[in-house]
Amino acid sequence: MANGRINKPKGAKQETVVRTDRPIVVDATNHIAGRLASNVAKLLIQGNRVSVVNCEKIMMSGARSNQIQEYREFLEINSIINYKHGPKHYRRPDTVMAKMIRQMLPFDRKPSGKEAFQRLRTYIGSPQEIKSLEKIQFEKALIRKTPSNYTALGELCRVIGWTE
Repeated sequence: MANGRINKPKGAKQETVVRTDRPIVVDATNHIAGRLASNVAKLLIQGNRVSVVNCEKIMMSGARSNQIQEYREFLEINSIINYKHGPKHYRRPDTVMAKMIRQMLPFDRKPSGKEAFQRLRTYIGSPQEIKSLEKIQFEKALIRKTPSNYTALGELCRVIGWTE
């Protein structure tokens, strides 16, 4: 260790990236939003390209009225001087999910976070070019109770102003 840095021995192998020519396609149907976002963020940090399909079928845990109230309170946050100084209020399910994933990456702190976010694609439904690829699901991120205990992200977005 010289000057507080750890030197790698010569011939040390770097981590290999799993195939980047084909994206990992995640079917987001009946997944809890936060758990799905954290799993996708881990895949992105490892260097994989990830496509998330069916973003409108992602579930938010909690009562529907509470979810709507929380998002409406978020919509009220803005700047008095200029709207550009406040947060952006996304209303489409795919952009809401992309922002959730972005918040779990080191987006503002490291260039690797921005590079990882550029490898992410989110879709409403399943596009034609991705339908033929194999889709994966995260067992730990799937809902465990009946769907009536959750709110679909597409339903929440329709209430706050998303028009298809």
